Formats: sequence, structure tokens, C-alpha cells
Amino acid sequence: MTLSFTNIIAKIASVDLFKRNSSTGDIETGIFIGRPFHIDYEKAYILVADSWKLKAKGVPQGSFLLAYYENENEVDVSEVLLLRVVKPAKLPTDNDVISSMVEYYKDNLKTSGKESQLDSYTKYEFSFSGLECRILGTFYKDDKGCTRFGADVENFYSAHHYRVIKPNPDVLELIVNFREEGITGKPTDIKIGKVRYSSSLRFQAKEDDVPVFVSPKDFLGKRTALFGMTRTGKSNTVKKVIQATVLMSDKAAYTLNVKLNGSAAQNLEPLTDDGLPKYPVGQIIFDINGEYANANMQDEGTAIFEIYKERTIRYSTINKDGFKVMKVNFYRDVESGFELVKSRLAESTGNYIDSFCAVDFTKSEDYDTNNSVKTRYDRKVAAYLCCLYRAGFTVPQGFKINFSGNKELNELVKQDGSLDPSKGISLEEACDWFTTIWDNYENQFFSKYKRDNGHEWADEDLKAILVFLSRKRSPGGSANIDGYKKLRSIAELHTETVGKSFEIEIIEELRKGQIIIVDLSQGDPEIQRLYSERICRQIFADAMNHFIQNIPNNFIQFYFEEAHNLFPKKDDKDLSQVYNRIAKEGAKLNLGLIYATQEVSSISSNILKNTQNWFIAHLNNEDETKEIKKYYDFGDFTESLVRFSADSDKGFVRMKTYSNAFVVPTQIDRFSKI
Repeated sequence: MTLSFTNIIAKIASVDLFKRNSSTGDIETGIFIGRPFHIDYEKAYILVADSWKLKAKGVPQGSFLLAYYENENEVDVSEVLLLRVVKPAKLPTDNDVISSMVEYYKDNLKTSGKESQLDSYTKYEFSFSGLECRILGTFYKDDKGCTRFGADVENFYSAHHYRVIKPNPDVLELIVNFREEGITGKPTDIKIGKVRYSSSLRFQAKEDDVPVFVSPKDFLGKRTALFGMTRTGKSNTVKKVIQATVLMSDKAAYTLNVKLNGSAAQNLEPLTDDGLPKYPVGQIIFDINGEYANANMQDEGTAIFEIYKERTIRYSTINKDGFKVMKVNFYRDVESGFELVKSRLAESTGNYIDSFCAVDFTKSEDYDTNNSVKTRYDRKVAAYLCCLYRAGFTVPQGFKINFSGNKELNELVKQDGSLDPSKGISLEEACDWFTTIWDNYENQFFSKYKRDNGHEWADEDLKAILVFLSRKRSPGGSANIDGYKKLRSIAELHTETVGKSFEIEIIEELRKGQIIIVDLSQGDPEIQRLYSERICRQIFADAMNHFIQNIPNNFIQFYFEEAHNLFPKKDDKDLSQVYNRIAKEGAKLNLGLIYATQEVSSISSNILKNTQNWFIAHLNNEDETKEIKKYYDFGDFTESLVRFSADSDKGFVRMKTYSNAFVVPTQIDRFSKI
């Protein structure tokens, strides 16, 4: 594959939709197929004959036709209606034909083949049928002679003035690859497949292939959906998009440097005049089934990580060769670890849990200069780390904890005063210290402290943590809540090693234009959700920070396989979830979203409504097709989407891209090495 399609684009650009024979004046863009007998702003009904259909090599459902206006009083009419065949239509004469046909059958007369007993006139009458077509829009020439397309009908004339043709391959290539502003293609456009109308290929297999191209602008920073049952080619299509994005990324004009400052403003526009990205494009794949992160039989040596070894980094939740471990040292990286804790507790209920999740571990700006601020913050962190210890998080070897106590409190915990947290103590000793304090929080020392200082010794954050640690809602009460026990299920996300947070590392690599594959195939669904949301929130926050500070954002493309496992459900009204925010706000942040699933009806309508590119393969029930019918002109294909041949229809999709005004039935090319 290459980004240079100069010869093909030149051929498309040279096609004239209004070409006529110089001597006869007849249209020469295709084969005559019939005449309209009714036409309006939305639909056209066409009279066709068997002989015309045979000459045109069939008229499949979903095929494109062109209706030319012809009037002897207007020699040069430069407009043509684009039609799509939807279904058969009833002719006004059908009842008479059916009556006659039934009579012939009753008389046991042969009505077909060489021995047909029908007279010539009856044969002629029986050969006609009707087609219902949707009018997709109008091709016309503007004042400068350039071909344009409008997605409606500005005006129509009496039906008998129109002549309908089935376009030849060159003209069809122009139609399916037509871009806004009359641009038929650029050298940057990428071939993704060929036109395919039907599962059966008796006629079409004998015709020239008509290539279908996509524009880089269609996918970068846009939302793209791939819907279809398992084994219908969704993953193949995703790989084609990833491959095309790599090619575009390699043509980037600049290396993103967030320290540009002075020159940042002039480079904020993410695309060049040629439609290519200015900066390398980062891609991150959330791999639920592990099919991108691991080699498997269906790849045949074409796994993404194998083809792009130099630019692919793989992450996993467990230790595996060739993967970076995607875990957090909860004791060292307090803020990142606490974000995962909050994600895990999000579905738990209880006032004490809400208070615990509301704790803020962000360091104040005066932490280093204000002793009181430092003391309170250190105590809060120490108490939280005790919760982790009690929950079973493995403690790094030799780990000690320091925070400021005072002599009276130390003696309250241990009468000889030998336990001094300011000198460094173990987590077991720290747990004893804090639980003892909470059990005795209503004694005279704390009452006096409040009178003397105007505030309590423990602020609201520390009290919330002490409740969690002691499992007691009130000082000296009974341990009757789960508290730290709720954290035990997340202990497997902890690592004792010390290093850079995996989220920060992922963002840095994405800014360089690398491919990140997050292997979520091992681990329970809750862990999958936690990691996916955590990474997405960090990338979104980083992009928003760039946007606010007027720093360039390179394109980052998110890929989600089996998206129904991660995305909010259809009836979920919480629009603050990160996937909804990427769908609604991602465009301004140069964040693209590509998601694949077989369960269209389960995806949040908020995400569906913001999707610009659609690839629809086989769907096996009406619940899914009813959902699809709501968008664009997919209603024309709902019946055919249910029909499927497992052997021959893989990769057969109905495709609607951002820059194309209508759905194009397409056979996606098989993914392969370049």
C-alpha cells in the first residue's frame, strides 16, 4: 500500500458525468436501465424490462443508478440525480398482468423457455417490472464548470423527462469516491476496498473492480464504529485503519514538542494543506481478547505488533515476555493508586465510602513552607497507606513511614513513649498508632486541642480514612463495616517495583506517535474496566491541559474491541463518563475513537449520536438493525444486513464515512503486510 494514487486519482478526475455522444447526443456514462414513472423529492419509481436488466448484468439491491433529465428544449442540462435501488415497486398494470398470468397457468400453458406458448405481445407485457429507488442527491455543474454534489433535490421535472442508466465502472468509481467541494480524491487518499452490492456475485464477478478510497480526514480525531457479528471482518477493518494511520503518521511534518511555546500557536492546526497530520499520530488499542497483542493463527504473520515492532509497545496486567507490566506501586505512587481505588469503589454504596473517595491527595503549593500543612498531609497519606497494608498490599522491603505525632499521643499508643512516628516506623506500628488514636478520639487531649486551635486535630479527610482503617464509624465504636476489606480485590494491581507510572509512560509514547497495545485478555471484567477508564481519563486530561495552555495536541486514536464490555450502556445517563466525553469533546482535543462490537443496541446513544464513520457488517436480529436504521440512510440496508454467507461475506460492509454523503456497500480489502 502507498499513499500515492496519482494515476488512479487522475483517472477519476478525468471522468465526465455528463459525457454525451457528439453525433447522437446520447449519454455515454453507462447502460440504459429504465424510465421513471413517478418521481418526487425523496424517491423515484422506475419501469424496467428483463432485457434491459440482462444487458446491464443485473440490478442488485443497493446498487447506484443515475437519472438524467432530457428535454429537447434544453440542449445542455448539467444535472443528474443519484439513485439507490431499494426494493421492487408495484406497477399500475401489475394486477392485470397477474390476472393474465394466473389464467395462463390454469390453462396449463407453458409461459417460459423456448417452447413458451405466449404470444409476442403478452411476453412483452410480462417482462416489465418496477424498482423503488431512493434519491440520494444531485450531481451538477456550478458556474465554473466544476462537478458538485448536493445531498437533496433542488428541483425535479415530470418523470417522463428522465432516462435512468446503470453507471459504468469509471463513473461508479467517481460516484463512490466523490468528496465535498467537488474534490474526487487526493494523493493522500487510501484504498480500503471495492464496491460490492450483494452476497451473490454471478454478474459482478465478471465486471471490473471499482476501488473505494477513504480520506485521512475521515478518521483522524473522528468517531468510527464497526458493527457486526463475530467473524465478519471487524478486526480486519480495524487493522486496515491502523495501517493507514501509520502511513499518514510517517508523513508528519513535525515532531511534537510541547515546549514550543513561542511557535506553538502557529502549529495548532493539526493537519497540513494536503490533509496529512502535522505531528506523528499516536494509537492505543484496548485489546479485550488479546488478538492484537499476541500472535494467533488467524493473523498469518500479520499481527500489528509483529509488523510494527519498532513502534509498538505492549502492556499487560500480568508478567509476560515482551510486555511491560501495567501495575502501580500504591505505596510510592499514591495519587495514581488512589484513582484506581476510587474506580473500584465507584459502584459501592455507603456514606463512609463516599467520604473516603472524596479524600484529596493533591499536595498543596505551600506544602514545603507551611509546617501545619505538611503535618496534616503526611498524616493523611500515612493513614491511607495503613489501609493498603491491612488490605494485603505487599510492602516493599525495608519500607518505613514518617509523620509527625507528639509525645502525649505517642504515650497514648504506647505508655513508654518508645513509638515515635517522626523517626520512622513500620506500617504495622502505624496501624496500631492510628487505630488507638481513633478509639480514644473523644478524650480530653482532642477536646483541648479543638478549644486551643479552633479546629479539630483530625480534618474531614483524615477522619474518613480512620473510619476506613478501623472499620468503626465512630471513635471507640464496634468494627461493623467492611472498610479496608473492600480494597482486597484490587491488591493484584499493586507492584513492589519503583518506576514511572504506566499512564504517564503511555502518554509520552503516544505523543511520539507510537502504537500502544493494552492486553486486557487476562483478568476479570472489573479489572479490564478499571485499567481502560484510568488510561483514557489520563490521556483525556493531558489533551485538555494542552488545549487550555495553547500547546499543540497531536492526534491520538483510541481503538476498542468488544466495546460493549467497556462502554456505558444505552440507558446510562451519566454523560461525565470518560467514553462519553471522548465522543462529545474529543474532536477539539484531536482524540479519535474507533470502536467495534456486535451489540449496537447496548452502546450509549450519546456515543452513537456523535459517530461520524460507520462500517456495518452482518447483524443477526431486528433489535440491532432497528438501532442502525436511526442513522443516515442505513434503513435501506436493514433487510440485507441480516442475510449472511459465512464463507464469502467476511469483510462485506455498508460504509458511511465523514466526507461521503451516502452509504457505500464495500468489500474491505484483506489486511496484509505493505
